[in-house]
Amino acid sequence: MDISIVVPVFNEEGSLPELVRWTKEALSSHPFSYEMILVDDGSRDNSWSVIRSLKEEYDFIKGLKFTRNYGKSAALQKGFEKARGSVVVTMDADLQDSPEEIPSMYEMIRSGDYEIVSGWKKKRYDPITKTIPTKLYNAVVRAISGIKLNDFNCGLKAYRRDVVKNIEVYGEMHRYIPVMAKWKGYDKIGEKVVAHQARKYGSSKFGMERFIRGPLDLLSILFVGKFGKRPMHFFGVMGILVFVLGFLLFAYIGGSKLYYMQMGWPAKNIANMSWFYIALTSMVIGTQLFLAGFLAELVARNSPDRNTYIIEETL
Repeated sequence: MDISIVVPVFNEEGSLPELVRWTKEALSSHPFSYEMILVDDGSRDNSWSVIRSLKEEYDFIKGLKFTRNYGKSAALQKGFEKARGSVVVTMDADLQDSPEEIPSMYEMIRSGDYEIVSGWKKKRYDPITKTIPTKLYNAVVRAISGIKLNDFNCGLKAYRRDVVKNIEVYGEMHRYIPVMAKWKGYDKIGEKVVAHQARKYGSSKFGMERFIRGPLDLLSILFVGKFGKRPMHFFGVMGILVFVLGFLLFAYIGGSKLYYMQMGWPAKNIANMSWFYIALTSMVIGTQLFLAGFLAELVARNSPDRNTYIIEETL
């Protein structure tokens, strides 16, 4: 199998038939084999019935149905697990991503120059209330991750097969698959300008909360990617530094008190000094951070990776 196309679906009954026809038209003139995996993420409309009818009409269609809405990341993760193609392409079901971009993105991966190719919707048909926050968001992610992509949130992306087989997508992490892949060692990341279509059916499934969850998930990825298997390197170092600073401050206060007593000079009671409580608090916090790192190290070494998404039906 050359290409696997993974499409998360949530309340997209109107767009699915056109999306599948468009995909077939875009790929039928090329010699490669392909499959299209439609993952119904607990849709409340007739999306699953549409997928079943499309399966009967087109032999390249596969379908998965969740028992409830788990989110786009969960849908992508299960799609990645089922994908058999040497190149895995992701796209949205709302017709805003063009299947006609797939052949060129496939060739960029197959050439060996890239392990990931991300779409860049340079010209967008979105309101300004969405485009300006998106530009700011992309600038922040570029600065934090060090990956020079203009559009991290574009749903149209292509991956070499082993990339998606060696990452786990959960929460709202679908926006940061290139970041997670980079931490796994897949750093040959390219970008391609792709066409952006205006939405024809339904409405956007993402609200303003994505601008809160997104940065939090990015921080989680950066921390887990760097310290996930060695949390003691973060908590332990921070704990030791804070404890040592507190101990040195306490030693200075106690030493000064003893020196004043030895010299017969009047000395303040250290219990009445604010610096004493700062030093004591620092030592307590340092000890807690060190213990947190120790416990996190035990958890990281003994916890299995597993998904708990429930699939109701498979085509």
